[in-house]
Amino acid sequence: MKNALIAAAALAATLALAPAASAQEAATTGAYVNLNVGLADYGPNLWGIQGRLGYRVNNWFGVEGEIATGIKGDDVQVGAVSVDTKLKHQVAAYLVGFLPAGENTDLIARVGYGSSKVKASAAGISAAGSDESFNFGVGAQHHFDGLNGVRFDYTRHEFDDNGHANVWSIGYSRKF
Repeated sequence: MKNALIAAAALAATLALAPAASAQEAATTGAYVNLNVGLADYGPNLWGIQGRLGYRVNNWFGVEGEIATGIKGDDVQVGAVSVDTKLKHQVAAYLVGFLPAGENTDLIARVGYGSSKVKASAAGISAAGSDESFNFGVGAQHHFDGLNGVRFDYTRHEFDDNGHANVWSIGYSRKF
């Protein structure tokens, strides 16, 4: 709960300060997509590909949806047994705050809710489990030509079962 309050306060501060910080900049609105590679620390380190589709309402506010699938799992030792783990999928929706930090550059704060499913296999037996999470994070993006660019961010997933994951991602960003 403490982390949720900190994340909400950070997003509120970003949204409150952004209009004054970028009053001279032209409005930046419209759809955008991201294609990222991400590393999720769920306990095991799981690599995934993320796709995001978003809409920037004005200079300071937007919404985005995210979907991911695993591309590389991790082996963890449970006693004498090696367990292979892999991210099956992850979906989430976010409210996004933008703070223009320069020409074609934004700082980002986001808050959302999602669901993740992880599969574990050992000795010919496999099981999968999913859990919902409250997510919050920060990042930055820069569009080199005003349309194509790079985005990197960190997102914390606080799961309903009291676990958590730290997700770092970097990838291509395209504005429309």
